[in-house]
Amino acid sequence: MTRPPFLLVLVIVLAALVAAPAAQAQTAERPDRQALYHNGPNTRYMLDGEWLFRLDEAGVGLDQRFFDGTSRAGWTPTTVPNAWNATDQSTASMTGTVGWYRKDFRLPSGAKRFDWVVRFESVNYRTRVWLNGEEIGSNTGAYLPFELRLRDDDLRRGGTNRLVVRIDNRRLPTDFPPSGQLEDGTPAGGWWNYGGILREVYLRRVDHVDVSSVRVRPKLRSNGDADVQMRVVVRNHDSSTRDVGVRGFFAGRSLSLGSARIGTRSLRSFTRTLRVRDPKLWSPTDPNLYNATFRVSTLGAERVRWQMRTGIREIEVDRGRLLLNGKRVDFRGVGLHEDDLQKGFAIDNVDRREIVRNVQELGATLMRAHYPLHPYLHELADRKGVMVWSEIPVYHIKTEYLRQAKVRRLAAQELEKNIRENINHPSIVAWSVGNELSSRPGPEQGEYLRRAATSARRMDPTRPVGYAFAAYPSAGCQEEYAPLDIIGINDYFGWYPGPNGQIADRELLSEYLDQARACYPDKAIAITEFGAEANRSGPVEERGTFEFQQDFINYHLGVFATKPWLSGATYWAMQEFRVRPNWEGGNPRPNPPIHEKGVLRFDGTRKPAWSDLQRSFSATQQFGLPR
Repeated sequence: MTRPPFLLVLVIVLAALVAAPAAQAQTAERPDRQALYHNGPNTRYMLDGEWLFRLDEAGVGLDQRFFDGTSRAGWTPTTVPNAWNATDQSTASMTGTVGWYRKDFRLPSGAKRFDWVVRFESVNYRTRVWLNGEEIGSNTGAYLPFELRLRDDDLRRGGTNRLVVRIDNRRLPTDFPPSGQLEDGTPAGGWWNYGGILREVYLRRVDHVDVSSVRVRPKLRSNGDADVQMRVVVRNHDSSTRDVGVRGFFAGRSLSLGSARIGTRSLRSFTRTLRVRDPKLWSPTDPNLYNATFRVSTLGAERVRWQMRTGIREIEVDRGRLLLNGKRVDFRGVGLHEDDLQKGFAIDNVDRREIVRNVQELGATLMRAHYPLHPYLHELADRKGVMVWSEIPVYHIKTEYLRQAKVRRLAAQELEKNIRENINHPSIVAWSVGNELSSRPGPEQGEYLRRAATSARRMDPTRPVGYAFAAYPSAGCQEEYAPLDIIGINDYFGWYPGPNGQIADRELLSEYLDQARACYPDKAIAITEFGAEANRSGPVEERGTFEFQQDFINYHLGVFATKPWLSGATYWAMQEFRVRPNWEGGNPRPNPPIHEKGVLRFDGTRKPAWSDLQRSFSATQQFGLPR
């Protein structure tokens, strides 16, 4: 074999050495100034493009310092959002494990003089974050965003930065939602335990000062005008005092929210109330929105601009009725989970537009999930006129764990975070503090309900506070529900047997609803769930058939129609989703892990019961009813 000349070999080696840094630099992308939803600051940069991922089922990542080093060995290219177990329906997938994500990036051009914050929209569940080998923060939870400051000491302003995220999605019995175990030892849970960076990641530029939060809270006056209270909280990131001014623009008017001197690393609130004459009110039948902008300046220069679309409307409970803009509501809604056969929880805006399109085509005017929805889905609801029952995933927490003061405190904090993030969406008609805790609440659950209701009213007195519970006649009247404004009843009469078979007979539904009304005459009452599994055609008497599902839906809707005091009814759920590996859902011929109560199959095709819901929903007058 003829050997290449030494000089040629040397040239090849030198070329490879020169090319190596260039190849590495190609992975260190500069983020684009963009955002997938409207509301927020004008300083967001999407951290999209190529990410790297590796599983750590053996739990060696910390010892082997996955958070440090430049090598790509062992890492697989991916994109974010991402659920690493999106198509894995095994028991191990539901139980959870540890995964690592890495993003190599360079700061945007001309960005050297700014401070930077990284924002994660949703990561499941325990998160630790490193920048260039130094840990910068952590978070516990999912479905709500968290932010971490990128410290000057750790940030490479002129070179490649390496962001590494360690995620542990193994749930505890005290998490939201909790882990659990069935009698056969398999993992339980309210829905599939998708691990990963499940929503987008942004960089946010900070020019001396930053907007910590914005709240626009409308209140209608008796003469039809509205007082709109605006509150902007500004943080000074500098190591020196700053003179800050805030201006707002709302309903075509410009106004000053004031100016103040803000100390080092301190917060300051700026508040102003604006009278809006004869406002265009938001409602599902006429979803009017107003543009709002807030500009924060120092030394006469704008540092950050915050934009949003919001609405003016009034939601209240009066004498046991839910009212929107002074008129009684009898909504028809659907439950949902953001789930996809291929992407799991990590769906995109195309999927979210399809969700809202299906909701409206069905004739529904309310969406309910067991957790806070994606910001873009909230904005779609605002624009399209779909109400939202906004719930936190305080779901099926066993009493033995709810007895822990720390768990109750963290649950209340979860509610506060949800309100802080989503208060400006006019589509949200209730803050729900949880779902299906004990049907006979003891003092600890009562203490949580009181604490949560107090927090919600302190932060937002313009919306009712709700809670959803499983309907069991033996539970009787519960004094612990006194702090609530709206009661959500999860009705499965004629589907699940319930304790001692007490809800096996659907003929008992009407009597139970009358009993609930007698228990809570001053509270609005709505059906927050009803549904039956269906995956095949067959006799109407056979559970799990399309025909049984149709008959179930029509019967329950017929009973609801005889209760004029009901404030609405929500079918659970619009589309199928994953629950757990051995899910059967009351169906004698189940298809685990799929929850098959949906009237849309997982692939989006319609079951026969779609038409039954659509016909009934569309024929129901849902708004503008006399009080």
